[in-house]
Amino acid sequence: MVCLALVGAARGEEPAAESGPSLKKILEKLPFGLHGFVEARAGSRLQKDPAISETASIAETRLQLEASKLLDLAEVRVKGDIVYDAVEEEAKGELRSAFVLLTPFEIADVKIGRQVLTWGTGDLLFINDLFPKDWKSFFIGRDDEYLKAPSDAVRISYFHPVVNVDFVYTPRFRADTYIDGDRLSYWSDALGRRVGEGNKVRASEPDDWIGDDEIALRLHRNLRGTELALYGYHGYWRTPAGMNPRNGRATFPDLSVLGASARGAVGKGIGNIEAGYYHSRDDSDGDNPFVRNSELRILVGYEQEIARNLTAGVQYYVEWMMDYGGYRRMLPAGVRARDEFRHLVTLRLTKLLMSQNLKLSFFAYYSPSDDDAYLRPKIHYKIDDHWAAEIGGNIFLGARDHTFFGMFERDTNAYAAVRYSF
Repeated sequence: MVCLALVGAARGEEPAAESGPSLKKILEKLPFGLHGFVEARAGSRLQKDPAISETASIAETRLQLEASKLLDLAEVRVKGDIVYDAVEEEAKGELRSAFVLLTPFEIADVKIGRQVLTWGTGDLLFINDLFPKDWKSFFIGRDDEYLKAPSDAVRISYFHPVVNVDFVYTPRFRADTYIDGDRLSYWSDALGRRVGEGNKVRASEPDDWIGDDEIALRLHRNLRGTELALYGYHGYWRTPAGMNPRNGRATFPDLSVLGASARGAVGKGIGNIEAGYYHSRDDSDGDNPFVRNSELRILVGYEQEIARNLTAGVQYYVEWMMDYGGYRRMLPAGVRARDEFRHLVTLRLTKLLMSQNLKLSFFAYYSPSDDDAYLRPKIHYKIDDHWAAEIGGNIFLGARDHTFFGMFERDTNAYAAVRYSF
């Protein structure tokens, strides 16, 4: 029924006359703020994949509700989704956020509870943003909102003319929602081929409260129009970056990160630079073949409006594996070696038309070192104040099956969505 209503509205059909009070009036009478959306989203693979049985990449109906209440010295906010997933043939609830924001002083605030955290300067590239991501949602065509996964954390922000401080404590580690063979296939080094449902990743994830905690810190200020920041993180690799040789399970080794960034006006546009040193604490010398080496990651970006309502953004990103000699010496015979450097270039183009109600966007990743690419075309049309429609795709290209984007070539998909917001 939801899908039929959405399709009808998208065709411009008038809704049936309401005999009772309107939804807007009902929401206005509630003792708290409430808004949300209903969405139908469907997508399909564009080629067969022997490792995955389903042709549909996504098929779900979603209701999201967000409630908020402003108190004297606090704000309470809860956001949750109810989803029927036709691919998995199940209905489930997802708590996106549930936090209390306290403002006991003008110079500080405290946010406690489930929240989506983010910082850094990259556009869909993350160096010092080490908060959890949902890569499965990103690759199958869910809204970009769902790339950022929530954390159960305490965030303390302190504001000062000299430097602002953000401190985040997460009492229990939460890994990324990584590609594990469910819904999307991937390359297995152990088996030497692309695998999927029959060879899901088996992992041992740190999940003890307090014992497997994380700390993140950011110091930042605006200096003459340039945003400067220093970052620190102490926790674990977000995706499996090791393997237990005794049981073959993937692991999340200890990780500490130190980083910095700058963002400001450059010519007619905005430029940014960001760097981070990833210290793999379980492999400080780089000679443990079962743990990912330490790395230095750097990105440089620039964005500018190049014509009326047409914006272009480019980024260059590199990962440098440290202690590469030790890594090569200890690599077991027959195991494919990683490159010392991985290079990546991105391009974003955004065009607004029809009084900015029609948005055409294109985002591309291209790795000259891996010789692979990932393309994200999207068309979003705002029909009116409530209705919107979208079509897009996730297109993977690669010369070899084992590279990061090349491994997903058979996961290429296209999708469409219609949303009613209130």
